[in-house]
Amino acid sequence: MYDYIKGQVTRVTPEYVVVEQQGIGYQLFTPNPFAFRKSEEMVQVYTHFHVREDAQQLMGFPSLAQRELFRKLILVSGIGPKGALAILASGEPTHVIQAIEREDETFLVKFPGVGKKTARQMILDLKGKLNDLIDFEQLEYEDEGPNLFDNGEAAHELEEAMLALTALGYSERELAKIRPLLKAEAELQTTDQFMKKALQLLFSGK
Repeated sequence: MYDYIKGQVTRVTPEYVVVEQQGIGYQLFTPNPFAFRKSEEMVQVYTHFHVREDAQQLMGFPSLAQRELFRKLILVSGIGPKGALAILASGEPTHVIQAIEREDETFLVKFPGVGKKTARQMILDLKGKLNDLIDFEQLEYEDEGPNLFDNGEAAHELEEAMLALTALGYSERELAKIRPLLKAEAELQTTDQFMKKALQLLFSGK
């Protein structure tokens, strides 16, 4: 229905962002909302319109490769839109594709809601069918930028990251284990930085 939306990011929450285009604010559920920043600059977000009996949701992705991988993932039995967003939040689509190609079930079961059965189904359904996604031109967002937050412990940004990870399906027990490690990282200031570091820790098993 919509291929992409180009507009200004006017709101960022732990679950979604709002992109305003010609006076209309589009609510876009996205893997990592804090990869976006409220700004008057124009951004282009690739979209997927997901329709089910009880809801209609617009998903948003910073790259075409992420959007296409999302569409592949939701075709796998046992993976819904929320689960697919959680998988994509881990980083670049190539990481997920390589894990599927290597049949790395140990890596795949670290995602929220993905057990051994679902991981095996992902491999059976998608192995050998995703390499073309790596060639898609991707929109790159800078990892670092001007610090828009006050210096200090950045407690608010840490809590925002915890809320976003909870929305993706990570448990309080998992997050309690990494929270002290995140607090100890003095260089982490933005919510996006906390998100990325948290995902690294979750996948390293710490």
